[in-house]
Amino acid sequence: MTDTQLRDAFAKLRTEVGKAVVGQDAAVTGLTIALLAGGHVLLEGVPGVAKTLLVRTLSHTLKLDTKRVQFTPDLMPGDLTGSLVYDSKAGEFEFREGPVFTNILLADEINRTPPKTQSALLEAMEERQVSVDGVTRKLPVPFMVAATMNPIEYEGTYTLPEAQLDRFLLKLVLDLPERDNEVEVLTRHAAGFNPRDLKAAGVTPVLDAKQLAAAQAAVAKVGASADVLAYAVDLARATRQSPSVKLGVSPRGSTALLAAAKAWAWLNGFDAITPDHVQAMVLPVMRHRIQLRPEAELEGVSADTILRAILQQVQVPI
Repeated sequence: MTDTQLRDAFAKLRTEVGKAVVGQDAAVTGLTIALLAGGHVLLEGVPGVAKTLLVRTLSHTLKLDTKRVQFTPDLMPGDLTGSLVYDSKAGEFEFREGPVFTNILLADEINRTPPKTQSALLEAMEERQVSVDGVTRKLPVPFMVAATMNPIEYEGTYTLPEAQLDRFLLKLVLDLPERDNEVEVLTRHAAGFNPRDLKAAGVTPVLDAKQLAAAQAAVAKVGASADVLAYAVDLARATRQSPSVKLGVSPRGSTALLAAAKAWAWLNGFDAITPDHVQAMVLPVMRHRIQLRPEAELEGVSADTILRAILQQVQVPI
């Protein structure tokens, strides 16, 4: 497929996802960008806003394997990565793969599992591999973690370590739907829509892993001028200088901003990123990478508020 055909296919993909998920166009776009950039996504939203359905539908349209893990306080690393099991017939131990051996891992309520299991997932996210009993095993290609979090329930949860948050390319916030969208959701259910039967809903695959790899290769070729690269760096550095921020965006965050901007530029038919593409990605790329000072949190200041102010303050290249 040509670049134009691939872009058209991704546009159709968003249409197909819309057959099952209503009113979350920004989240669909964000997940698409993460796939193209080879990154992971953190989905934040209250229960019932279709976070799980969104990921399942996306993987269906791409003909990718997906597995879901409900993260709980008693989840062990082996429950995620797999473990050695004794085969009495063969008289030896054999490795049984865990759910992490998939293309899209849906990690539901990721902050409900303890640090030991979080560290096992961190290796999978960063290295695309897992280590069990001293043996390293590669994960399938492509591999993406789509993790969900509930923003209002903190009892029984663990704070995600900064190192792990930094491995998520994007943090997408799924808001409650507008009234018209909510009415459309009920209308579909009244007509017999079953979220567990995507085929019956008319959702059809439009791309496969090979075509996704071709699109990723095309995204990697998107150019960036020296001025635009400097602009991305200036935005990251501005977060470190903000009086409301305790910990600003690291250089890894700058590279994430570049990767996301390149994917967004390619989706829009550009062969080089512009300041507009960088600006569009600042909030989803950076909102989870900054730590606010306690006094700022007490005043009700949010990461998004700070980032919007920085976008107004940092000079845009001409």
